[in-house]
Amino acid sequence: MQSIKAFAVIVWLSMCVLLDPALAVPQDTDVKRGVASSSVRSTAGSGDKSLLIVTPEYIIGPEDILEITVWKNADLSKQVQVRPDGRISLPLLGDISAVAKTPVQLAEEISAGLRAYMENPTISIMVKEVNSYQIYVLGEVNKPGKFPLKSKTTLLQGITVAGGFTPMAARNKIVVFRFSKDGEGLTKLKASYDDIVVRDGSVQNMELKPGDQIVVPSETMVILPSR
Repeated sequence: MQSIKAFAVIVWLSMCVLLDPALAVPQDTDVKRGVASSSVRSTAGSGDKSLLIVTPEYIIGPEDILEITVWKNADLSKQVQVRPDGRISLPLLGDISAVAKTPVQLAEEISAGLRAYMENPTISIMVKEVNSYQIYVLGEVNKPGKFPLKSKTTLLQGITVAGGFTPMAARNKIVVFRFSKDGEGLTKLKASYDDIVVRDGSVQNMELKPGDQIVVPSETMVILPSR
């Protein structure tokens, strides 16, 4: 009889793990160790967003919604949306750069900041909604705006999605603004259509990243060098 009961328990545990793999690991493991932890999960209802849920190496981007939990401190726990400037605001810490970091990296940074106010703070971060898989194409294109980034997309593909160049486009003066690796400020990348297509400038046909802002200036905005 005991062997039958033990078998039943094993079957029940196996079904739980299949239904929810998180049950295979004790939920308070990180709390007992007093370390920062994270969870990459989305409660968004759209099927497109659910396809973008990735591993713990997920990089936080603008407009993502994060649930930040400080263990045993409801006043400091907060749900926030990453602002367009890449920052979030938290009690005691003020503005913190969140973009270009994984949830674990951000949790460790918040934990380090809170050590000035409490002993061994334990932080958990859950990505509630993935909204940052977007690119912005501005300037002299036929359909400027925000476009979803659902797969690997190059610069030329991004311009094509935006309807291509207008007759006034300075297509050899393309600029891509991208959040820097530390999330502080923007990096300015330049590209030339002629270099990519006519010359051996394939490196300039860069793979776009979430939050990239592609600007195609007008010929009238380009200042010609003096002779």
